Amino acid sequence: MLRVNIFLAFLFTTCYSFGITKTKQQVVLFGKGNQLVIDANTGLISIKYNGKFIISNASAAFALGDTKYQSSDFTKRTIKTETVHDKIGTGKVLILTSTKADAPVMIQRFYCYPNKEFVITELEIDGHDLSSNYMAPIIATKADLYTNSKLQSLFVPFDNDTFIRYESKDLNEQPVTSAEVGVVYDNESRKGLILGSLTHDNWKTGVKSKGTNNHINQLKIWGGLNSVTITRDSMAHGSLKGDKIVSPKMFLGYFTDWRIGLETYARTGSIVEGRYIQPWTKATPVGWNSWGVIAEHINYDKATAVADFFNKQIPNFRNADGIAYIDLDSFWDNMVRGGIKGDFSKLKDFVNYCKQRNLQPGVYWAPFTDWGFKSTNTDRTAEGSNYKFSEMWTKTDKGFHDLDGGRALDPTHPGTQARIAYVLGKLKDCGFKMIKIDFLGHGAAESSKFYDSKITTGMQAYRVGMETVTKALDNSMLVYAAISPSLATARYVNMRRIACDAFHSVKDAEYTLNSVTYGWWQTYLYDYIDADHLIFEKESVGANKIRLVSGLITGSVILGDDYSKDAPWQKQVKDWIQRPELKELIKSGKAFMPVEGGKAGAAAQTFIRKDANNIYLAVFNYKKQPVNILLTAKRLGLVANRNYQLTEILGDNKISGADSFNVVFNEEGARLYKITSL
Repeated sequence: MLRVNIFLAFLFTTCYSFGITKTKQQVVLFGKGNQLVIDANTGLISIKYNGKFIISNASAAFALGDTKYQSSDFTKRTIKTETVHDKIGTGKVLILTSTKADAPVMIQRFYCYPNKEFVITELEIDGHDLSSNYMAPIIATKADLYTNSKLQSLFVPFDNDTFIRYESKDLNEQPVTSAEVGVVYDNESRKGLILGSLTHDNWKTGVKSKGTNNHINQLKIWGGLNSVTITRDSMAHGSLKGDKIVSPKMFLGYFTDWRIGLETYARTGSIVEGRYIQPWTKATPVGWNSWGVIAEHINYDKATAVADFFNKQIPNFRNADGIAYIDLDSFWDNMVRGGIKGDFSKLKDFVNYCKQRNLQPGVYWAPFTDWGFKSTNTDRTAEGSNYKFSEMWTKTDKGFHDLDGGRALDPTHPGTQARIAYVLGKLKDCGFKMIKIDFLGHGAAESSKFYDSKITTGMQAYRVGMETVTKALDNSMLVYAAISPSLATARYVNMRRIACDAFHSVKDAEYTLNSVTYGWWQTYLYDYIDADHLIFEKESVGANKIRLVSGLITGSVILGDDYSKDAPWQKQVKDWIQRPELKELIKSGKAFMPVEGGKAGAAAQTFIRKDANNIYLAVFNYKKQPVNILLTAKRLGLVANRNYQLTEILGDNKISGADSFNVVFNEEGARLYKITSL
């Protein structure tokens, strides 16, 4: 029997190596002995990890107009394997081609690598004059994590708008539809299955899962997601057209720790999609943004007074390059006489004022929105062109795309592009070194007709718009995205806000930390992710420590109070943010990983980061009541039976122990520890 098994393994490997099929099943090895199995008769796909089927008999599907095709519709199949050398490495691509009369040719590709614990797949259809807005490379009715615990299905938002939350839901018969990436996992054992899109230039991707307790009976990933509550679209996903249409590249992997799986997914996506903007090589950004408290009241005197505060009162709150950013948010045009077409000299004075104090000036703009669309003046002309705003609005089946009080502008329209070049040219000429770009999701809206007829989907339009912005900035500034698509924006910016506006309360911090709990892995897509402006006025010491630590564990640190005037609470903040230990903590700029998944839409209480030389731990109590939080070395990933000391960075609390640590709170607050081995 042993000899037979050895022979069959040799036969499978031989067929794989030479690209021929001699059995009903084609087997391709990947990772550490994992197997991709394709049934040559049915075209169904199965994946085995450590000898166990994680996904069984998955099919594929696509739509041509209103007609849907599935794997089972096709009558003839051929399979071949080829060697592939790409950005991921050297591996094998298995190509399954399915044909039938009066239908496009369906081609499924599966990329497998000997040192990677995942498979990458894509679906292609070939024919003549095709049109499709739905392509699903993987549709499974059975998947298994081999655990007795109740499974969770993670909802990941498409963007960070409207205070939307990530949510970990009990797996049940009510399907969970997630945007771009989905996770089914067991929080106790940490086993997890990750499915996600790796490319975002044409499609919005959906991941759907459902099941009962620990049994997954539906798992699907497809290009063509549209939902007014997720993608914000009021109409169907646009259709791709041509003689060849290809789905997004999809990531599929099983991991013994779902958290490592998501980080692997992010790193892989960054490699596959690459960067359009030049990656940031300078130190982790720190600084201030005006929207938090001053908001629409920003003016030259207030802005320069904040610069003075940074220069004189917090000279040690700087990054590793000795720099801090003073960023003017919306209403910076209060300093411009005569509007955008007017006199920018006062703004230039502010820029020079900052630079003379070794501070970097920042600014703000929203390139894809018209905030004046309700004006009775129907002849409003866009800056930088002779086009009217009404000509530039993104058109939908229901009229226009309005969200957050702004109307979307068509990114492919020459008026939109000329306006981008004009305004960003003005800001570059002023000498700004940072720009916060906002409401970018407006540029990804589906449209009934874009100005550029070759563009037929929202993500194609977004690509055009973001490339226009990136070219106009020409790597002259640190580019920071605020409200924006979570994954598709990574190619075009250096830094991204992880959630929506967060101001000063514990509630705001917990909302931000919900996004860190389930979205921290985006730290491997962007140069930096950010917790938004940190505001401390009017709050207790405990609440303020929560706000500060929420920023520290996200990556960069941007303050948001009105520092143009003195206030008693500033004494504590000045002490915290100038502590020497913080500069070392901020240096890597990487977000902390959650120790546990949260419950439903809540944030986790504990987060950890392991650097080359240091281990940091953050613990939160979001309630005003006292609480004891028991942490075990095993769940923290520490070495068993070793003594450790937890030393608080923003206080004097110390805890020693080996197998467990008891963190005590008398009220709301946060503890940020450095962990050392005794």
